[in-house]
Amino acid sequence: MATSRTLEPTPAPATACCAPLTGAPLSAEAAAALARTLKAVADPARLRLLSLIATHEGASACVCDLTGPLGLSQPTVSHHLKVLTEAGLLTREKRGTWAYFTLVPRALDALAAVLSSRTPGNAPA
Repeated sequence: MATSRTLEPTPAPATACCAPLTGAPLSAEAAAALARTLKAVADPARLRLLSLIATHEGASACVCDLTGPLGLSQPTVSHHLKVLTEAGLLTREKRGTWAYFTLVPRALDALAAVLSSRTPGNAPA
């Protein structure tokens, strides 16, 4: 039996909106967007989730793959994944009854670039 795949829309990463902090003063909107993203990653469980997903086989993981390593309940892990998805750092793909999460390509690079003096396409080799 084939499983259907549906992709749910994910907002663009908030970090993509902003130039490096040292390039020009942030607008109020850009500062608010950046603050939302920083709040999303300012939690040890969420940082671990990003790391676990990035290093998981296929760079995609289901909630069921993440509860054990984190030692947190499924509802708590789902909440953290929702926050990271809303911040534009993860995408969510429904596979049958399961949801799989994947890092948004270059989202962490874009966040790092905003906090440094380099641009996302100008990262050091």
